[in-house]
Amino acid sequence: MTMIRWQRPEAPQWYEMAPWASLRSEINRLFDNSVEDWASLPRLMSAWGPALDLGEEKDNLWVRVEIPGMKKEDIEVSLEEGMLVISGERKPNADYREAQVHRSERFYGRFSRSVALPTAVNPDKVKASYVDGILTVTLPKAEEAKPKQIEVKVG
Repeated sequence: MTMIRWQRPEAPQWYEMAPWASLRSEINRLFDNSVEDWASLPRLMSAWGPALDLGEEKDNLWVRVEIPGMKKEDIEVSLEEGMLVISGERKPNADYREAQVHRSERFYGRFSRSVALPTAVNPDKVKASYVDGILTVTLPKAEEAKPKQIEVKVG
């Protein structure tokens, strides 16, 4: 029996492929996401859009948008063909121009968010309020969109 001295096996060149494997897993993750995740893609690509919630009650839809630090004059709300459009502009504070900023995570500039409404609303009764940085838009449902109670007759 001949003895062969142990030698460390040559390392495969896989380490050179690591960046490509990482890119591949990121692309796979992107395509595995649901349609709702795609809606947030513009925010991930540096365009900013504030967080938005849409809810439904018996007689109303409501939308809440986080836009702290804005003046109500800088916010626009409109209803266009079944879509609620909220847009505006957040302006940086004047002291940012004079200071050396070491970290900035807040977004500034124009934004626009559009959300498809799941049911018809009465545009003449839409109301918006802005309290503590939260814009709340209340959209009363159109009469034809409200649930109807139907009486069941026996006999």
